[in-house]
Amino acid sequence: MYVLPPQLANGARSYAELYSEILTTYRSSPLTSASSVTILVSTDVDALCAARMLSTLLHQDDIIHRIIPTPGYDELIAACGDALKNNELRTLIMLNVGGLLDLASRDWLGKAGSRLKIHVIDSIRPINLANYYEALDVFVWDDGSVEKAHEVRKSFEITFTAPEFESDSEDESDLDSENDDEVPEDDEDDENIDRDKDMTSGKRRPTIHDDKPSKRLRTSRDTSGRISREEYEDHENIIQAYYKGGTTHGQSAAAAIYILATVLERVDNDLLWSAIYDDEVSRLNPLPADAALTSLNPDDASVRASDELRFLLFRHWTLYDAMFHSSYIASKLGIWKERGRQTQQPYAHMDMDLKRVLVQKLNDIAPEYGLVELSYPSFMRCFGFRSQPLSAADAVEGISALLDAAGGVRIDVEIEGARNGGEWFGGGRAWEANANRDSGKKKQENERAEQQTPVADGGQSSAAKALHVANREELELERSSWWIRNFWTAYDALNDIGVLRDALNLSMALHRAIIRQGTSIIDKQDIKTMAGYRVVVLSQGPDLALFAHPSVLMRLALWLVDALRDHIPAVTNGSKAKRKSLPFVVACLNEVTQTYMVVGFTAAFEFGDVRKNEFTRTFVNARKLCRAELRHTSFDATVVELPQKDLRIFLDALCEGPHEDM
Repeated sequence: MYVLPPQLANGARSYAELYSEILTTYRSSPLTSASSVTILVSTDVDALCAARMLSTLLHQDDIIHRIIPTPGYDELIAACGDALKNNELRTLIMLNVGGLLDLASRDWLGKAGSRLKIHVIDSIRPINLANYYEALDVFVWDDGSVEKAHEVRKSFEITFTAPEFESDSEDESDLDSENDDEVPEDDEDDENIDRDKDMTSGKRRPTIHDDKPSKRLRTSRDTSGRISREEYEDHENIIQAYYKGGTTHGQSAAAAIYILATVLERVDNDLLWSAIYDDEVSRLNPLPADAALTSLNPDDASVRASDELRFLLFRHWTLYDAMFHSSYIASKLGIWKERGRQTQQPYAHMDMDLKRVLVQKLNDIAPEYGLVELSYPSFMRCFGFRSQPLSAADAVEGISALLDAAGGVRIDVEIEGARNGGEWFGGGRAWEANANRDSGKKKQENERAEQQTPVADGGQSSAAKALHVANREELELERSSWWIRNFWTAYDALNDIGVLRDALNLSMALHRAIIRQGTSIIDKQDIKTMAGYRVVVLSQGPDLALFAHPSVLMRLALWLVDALRDHIPAVTNGSKAKRKSLPFVVACLNEVTQTYMVVGFTAAFEFGDVRKNEFTRTFVNARKLCRAELRHTSFDATVVELPQKDLRIFLDALCEGPHEDM
């Protein structure tokens, strides 16, 4: 069932009541309470911030809890298995995890019965309709959008509870009723493909490939609600359209927790910084009108409104680098083609008078170059005298970089004061979390551990390392271990400005790699047009291991979309009129696992447009045509993994399949 935020609940149960029930359940079983609350957290910035905020609230109420990083479906299956075995577990909170699954089905958590209450706080849409309307022990913390889907709810209730449609044979109707929850024999061959990748129906088999909503076994033979075949199919089509409409985002998980903290009257700047609510910034941080964006005293931890330029991390390197690595500037000016090296002075060393008027000066001349959205309202936070203020955008970049590449792959960062010199000349060093704080002995131990651990190295032959890995399970275990290390590094950085500022160097290195790869793709004309798609396949290069990470590969796809939007001529797609932008498909080879990571992105026509990413169903349709071993390794359904041998047939099937207007 769904629960609305307080401002929309109209007296009904809301976030605060659910939180109160969590506390009551915990305190009612003092002997087992230590293991009764578990939080599953996706490895994205929003979920990370929400976890930190929720953990703070639970600590204030003396609630012992466990946080489990959950980067993908493999980890979710393991967590659900543990939850079913742990009879002491009473509350399972899922942050950006599993909202698209039918969590109350017996294939997931239905076997736990009424002892386990599941709280879904998920920003990714769509949410499984069974979680919204049917599961009594699943509580979706909704933002109010579900209230607008009256037609979808009606169709779900009819198809879920009523007999399907009139049949000419009573025996046939009986058979349909008895087999509602049986798995077709044809799916046995796909068990290794689909067992853990359910998206729409919530089951491991059958999975997203089924368009019908999942059903519980009916306990009565009520035929009074029988409807015609045409009516039933109409309702099914409405539900299919709901799931096929594409992936988008609703209220962030961090915003939901902040609303809860507001109702509990516990908000402070630490929670505000993790969620950022415009009105709350001025309410909690009243400042003089002429206050500068600097710390007013050693303990100043205020959050202040500011205008942010669309220059990437411009306060932390040169303006040229900030513009060069900005997808917005690349889109408007095609700056990757420029060879000039102006504005090379680091922002921190620029004249103070220029820094004060920089935003205004740039906004004055921006319209001449088509840069009509050069700045946007944002926020900065002070950290006393420990550090210069940090913008919200920069904080997100740093945390994202830690989640993506704090470990698991080698990446070189520049040493301050040197440019592109490489380690031999002292111009760069391999990134290492907390490198500035490690003692020499600890650093040597870390280096030895790196040599003994099969970590992907973009500068070496990763294929050779596969000889030392016994099987796929060991590869998955290694992947899980560095994801977990990255998660906790990023989690700690939320409250440690030193670690967060160090992470900005890692973010810069990531964006340099994206620019290197992106410009190489454009210069070598590696973008192929296949039917209604633009396709890029990465199979070699120094940064191959880095782009085998799904989130980094998605960043590359986003950069390509922005960079080429205004610089590639329109194309004709079949009989349709010319389109300015085509969907992008980017694939990268993982030499260790011998698989391709594939991301799909629906390109918007203009910068700043918000469009649903419809590749969820597109990938599934292609898999049906070619029978490729498709795996969803993360909760983003527009990211899939498939064996190296299946890439070509998968891309061919993608082009041959139905082309919806994307």
